[in-house]
Amino acid sequence: MPLMPPQLVLSVVDQSPVRDGGTAGEALRNTIELAVAVEGFGYQRYWLAEHHSIPNFAGTSPEILIGQIAARTKTLRVGSGGVMLSHYSAFKVAENFRMLESLFPGRIDLGIGRAPGSDQGTALALSYPKHPSEIHHFPRQITDLLGHLAGNLEPDHMFAGVQAGPGESTVPDVWLLGSRHESAFMAAQLGLPFAYAHFFGLGVEEGPAIVDGYRKNFQASERLAEPKINVGVQVLCAETEEEALRLASSRNLARLKSVTGRARGIPTVEEALAYSYPPDEWAYTQQYRRLCVDGDPQQVKERLEALAESYQTPDLSIVTICYGLEERVRSYQLVAEACGIIPQ
Repeated sequence: MPLMPPQLVLSVVDQSPVRDGGTAGEALRNTIELAVAVEGFGYQRYWLAEHHSIPNFAGTSPEILIGQIAARTKTLRVGSGGVMLSHYSAFKVAENFRMLESLFPGRIDLGIGRAPGSDQGTALALSYPKHPSEIHHFPRQITDLLGHLAGNLEPDHMFAGVQAGPGESTVPDVWLLGSRHESAFMAAQLGLPFAYAHFFGLGVEEGPAIVDGYRKNFQASERLAEPKINVGVQVLCAETEEEALRLASSRNLARLKSVTGRARGIPTVEEALAYSYPPDEWAYTQQYRRLCVDGDPQQVKERLEALAESYQTPDLSIVTICYGLEERVRSYQLVAEACGIIPQ
């Protein structure tokens, strides 16, 4: 007798996409509006991405957006997906998230990424006049961050006497984000939950093996007794498959223009449908489309359940990008209804 698929646990990752011809302010206000809507649909978490100097995305400071969204919602867990720790002081990141946790106790997630979230020049600007932190310092930054958050740095640590504010606070849930074996192994060794970025579209054929490696190497910690896995997936759902694919055309062209250095925001569906793809660009776009979950509600539900089975976790985060906010909200609503998630 076949096993019933597990009840999915759905969350949101929002990159605050900017429409071509629109403004970053509109994109950020759309992010807040979308967060309020998905709380009503039953989504569990709402994570904000960090990108810099990229015309397609307005989310440069997840810490600020987290506070705005948490203040406008009641049950939604709100967090970063994620803070690019290599650019920053572990102490300051700890204080930012202790502040958020003090304001919204039990509702804050701190997702940490090791990718730059930017190009090399922007990475230099984020550090200037200091030099950018070399990536081999990242594991130490993580352990320092955990120590500052919990107030339990080793007694011989150079900053053992420095207390991260603002006074008494519970500790936010800390996740390590990534799309490669290195991040998964680090999360396993530190006993942290791991969020795999399937939606990056980079080497996803290795994704299940990366997640399985995390599971096999996991070492229990005071923060987490057993492995905890989330997988982020690019999704677009509409009443019909034809409409979903039509709406997804704007996302696909935006992705192509971004990777070829021509990004200027998410184009309209009309522009995307009229675009003349050279053969190499068409091949790239078709390959990218296969990594996305686009279709009608039943098709999306079945593909999400298949991904959950492949990664052996019911915990999925949905990334949805298209030109119109109304269509984005509707997509999240249709997915929630199809998958049977219930508002808290």
